[in-house]
Amino acid sequence: MSAAPILSPEPAPIVACTVSRDVANFDLLIEDMEAELGESWGDLTFEDAVIFLNQPDAEMLDFVAIAVDSDDEGDLTRISGIITTAKEKGIRVILIAEEVSPIALHQLLRLGADDFVPYPLPEGALHEAVERLGQGVALPEPQPAIAAPPTTGQRPGGGRDGVVLPVHGLSGGTGATTFAVNLAWELANPEQSRKNPVTPPRVCLLDFDFQFGSASTYLDLPRRDIVFEMLQDTTHMDAESFQQALLSFNDRLQVLTAPADMLPLDIVTGEDIGRVLEMARAQFDFVVIDMPTTVVSWTETVLNQAHLYFALIELDMRSAQNTLRMLRALKAENLPAEKLRFVLNRAPKLTDLTGKSRVKRLSESLEIALEVQLPDCGRVVTQANDHGLPLALSAAKAPLRREIQKLAHSIAALNRATEAAKA
Repeated sequence: MSAAPILSPEPAPIVACTVSRDVANFDLLIEDMEAELGESWGDLTFEDAVIFLNQPDAEMLDFVAIAVDSDDEGDLTRISGIITTAKEKGIRVILIAEEVSPIALHQLLRLGADDFVPYPLPEGALHEAVERLGQGVALPEPQPAIAAPPTTGQRPGGGRDGVVLPVHGLSGGTGATTFAVNLAWELANPEQSRKNPVTPPRVCLLDFDFQFGSASTYLDLPRRDIVFEMLQDTTHMDAESFQQALLSFNDRLQVLTAPADMLPLDIVTGEDIGRVLEMARAQFDFVVIDMPTTVVSWTETVLNQAHLYFALIELDMRSAQNTLRMLRALKAENLPAEKLRFVLNRAPKLTDLTGKSRVKRLSESLEIALEVQLPDCGRVVTQANDHGLPLALSAAKAPLRREIQKLAHSIAALNRATEAAKA
């Protein structure tokens, strides 16, 4: 009798590929790909990927996982071409990055990568990324842009509904960060009296100046990479991950510092900023935001969520011109310009009649109210900032500190009255 033919099973169809300089550098990725796809995946070098993606066989791929590390930053042009070609072929892209600079990562993501996972891969991260791409499960519903604070419903991760107070310097050097840092500290440390003790509110300071934010310097706090990681994936941010990104100053003030590296201001979208603000409002009674001087696409999101929007100016022509530009821009877009509260920093002394006259003319010509005027304390402020301390801890009797303290007291009192009226 003739022997029965030996049937060899058909190889599993390849539905995904890893693309890297050397996949052996990403051993955790190999393990996760095998766990996720069994034998239905392959591996390509950068050179092979350029050739393969232009062949008809590439159409069978559902996705490619492009893995890069710091050594690949000199090859960004070729990697960018791979991402672009994959998108043109309808192949989805998961970007896996280890110790890649924020600028390089931002460049690759902007080309259209569908998802991003840091390396070393967190437990289950690749599986979640594949699910988000629709492999075996339905794609999640897209989240709408957050244009304004919701009026009903449960807030995420906490029971509070914090007051949002952005601070925006309308020209460079107006002292916006100094004002934001000290306002946040004064709100977190209200004056106490024996007759009317006040429970200190929970206060958060968010530094949204991703390029030159110095709130961390003024409070002597380190900058950490976890801030960038949180901003890069706000869709999956929860109360725990948000709290982990914060640093505590003297156990009274929680601070989200600017990222460690200088980032493009469009590294986040309005939806990203909206999610961060929603989470902060749910966790804190007051959310003070140090805004960049530049107006960006997500400034609208912050303005819509804000209860008051402090705009700092000085008694000079550049501030006057920028104020007019800001007001024109807001009115042209039908944005709530009435939320702006103009703060005059380095205001003239009470005895300076000429200066007082200039302030009056500035207010009348711009048709704005200068509701808050902060005195110039010069060197005292610079020393406090260099030492990483709020004025209350370094120069408690400084006139600037007293003015900010009075403002914080009035904001807190108004908020308590509003809450009492609601109750």
